Amino acid sequence: MFGVVPKSIWQKTNPADDNNMCNWAMRCLLIEDGNKLILIDNGMGNKQDAKFFSYYYRNGTETLINSIHRAGFKEEDVTDMFLTHLHFDHCGGGVTKAVEKLELTFKNATYWSNEEHWKWATQPNAREKASFLKENINPIQESGNLKFVNTNEPSPFSQFEIFYASGHTDKMMLPVITYKDRTICFMADLIPSASHIPLPYVMGYDTRPLITMEEKERFLNEAADKNYILFLEHDPVHECCTVHRTERGIKLDKTFSLEEIL
Repeated sequence: MFGVVPKSIWQKTNPADDNNMCNWAMRCLLIEDGNKLILIDNGMGNKQDAKFFSYYYRNGTETLINSIHRAGFKEEDVTDMFLTHLHFDHCGGGVTKAVEKLELTFKNATYWSNEEHWKWATQPNAREKASFLKENINPIQESGNLKFVNTNEPSPFSQFEIFYASGHTDKMMLPVITYKDRTICFMADLIPSASHIPLPYVMGYDTRPLITMEEKERFLNEAADKNYILFLEHDPVHECCTVHRTERGIKLDKTFSLEEIL
């Protein structure tokens, strides 16, 4: 999760267990706006076999569906399923296994990707092949619910603009949301946790780490200047944070829950 950064450094903020594993979240975001109910990412789901899940040691009591219900909605209320990218821990919950058939979890929703990333995921390179699972991707296209964002045009959503990042995977889409005169940025895997704010802290999963560093630097400078709120998808403790400039570069400023700004 921290690439070339030595464990002796990163374990101070994210201590590993006896299996040399750290705990991480799969935090999604639900946006209600008029007749629109937009879900951003959907975790890894639960349709994989026991062997698959034995690699990841899922824990905790929270589930995506229970969280949606607790917010007062049902699966069929979701109008748009926005996928930042198609790695299994971001899109696996969008397809459900019903008896022996795979079907969309959010049957009434349009599932959003972009053509460049879709091609990247369906014709995967050897390095990322294990992260792009056909059972998470093919049913979306087969359903007829798939739609592509045009990466050369403004966002089709009135609720947010899109920041494209290609260091982690090609054309990952980060929603930049305007809410109550604040800007909330869904960070996906560009900055998965508060511990990943320092530029050298780049995940070993990234296909182009040098590009990730450039994208992080550009984004963090803008975030510090404009006081953006960073929504952290994988941070096990902190939901949101801000950053600020220091003599030693951009650093973590404040951490807080999303509820505190709603």
